[in-house]
Amino acid sequence: MSHIRRDGGKRLLARVRRIRGQIEGVERAIQETDDCYAVLQQTAAVRGALNGLMVELIQEHIQHHVLEGDSEHAGADELMEIVRSYLR
Repeated sequence: MSHIRRDGGKRLLARVRRIRGQIEGVERAIQETDDCYAVLQQTAAVRGALNGLMVELIQEHIQHHVLEGDSEHAGADELMEIVRSYLR
């Protein structure tokens, strides 16, 4: 997926770094608080951020490998594998 680095690498890395910060926030909340609601809320926010990242990655994959791509069938098959694993 070299197009990821070429097309949106900085944007994607910034998103991943924000997610890392959120995960560290969950870790701190677990260590420092007894408020399970706060931990659940932060965990849900992380899940939302990861879902957003996944959507962006799938969109990039569709644009570069399915619509413009190498082989339509290979790109579509690969995409379906990704979606199936994501939905498990």
